[in-house]
Amino acid sequence: MVRLKDKYNQEVVKAMMQKFGYKSIMEVPKLEKVVVNMGLGEAVQNPKVIDIAVADLMIITGQRPVITKAKKAIAGFKLRVGMNIGAKVTLRSSRMWDFTDKLFNVVLPRVRDFRGVSPKSFDGRGNYTLGIKEQLVFPEIEYDKIDKIRGMDICIVTTAKNDEEARELLRLMGMPFKKSS
Repeated sequence: MVRLKDKYNQEVVKAMMQKFGYKSIMEVPKLEKVVVNMGLGEAVQNPKVIDIAVADLMIITGQRPVITKAKKAIAGFKLRVGMNIGAKVTLRSSRMWDFTDKLFNVVLPRVRDFRGVSPKSFDGRGNYTLGIKEQLVFPEIEYDKIDKIRGMDICIVTTAKNDEEARELLRLMGMPFKKSS
């Protein structure tokens, strides 16, 4: 079930070569990795939150997350160096393609009042970052089994040299961008 990879190889590569005038298939930008990150500031007071978030991320991505630790101590937040404050998953190869396909076709249309994602969330180097406010939009999460609604950041890393190439790559792959009016 790598529909998106087949679509990339058969349609997207040809369209990108025509639009940007690449001479070789190897010049065409491609997805490198997808990073799903969940920041858990409440883990400072309640360390059990990390276990629940790790379980949610594992269900969503199909891969065990890495627990992220604080790099700095911040007295105002009662945070010390080395405390667990988040979880992240880096997806590559077939898991990345499956997750991206699911994100574009199932998850994003399930977001409440969804009118498309912002076409301006690129970082200048061809990477796109998207924030999701609740984990309930993923079909694997059961509503009855969650204790609290948590958001997450999804960063799609591409090999594109600039934002225009990355925007066109994601648009051709099926990312639902907002229509500019």
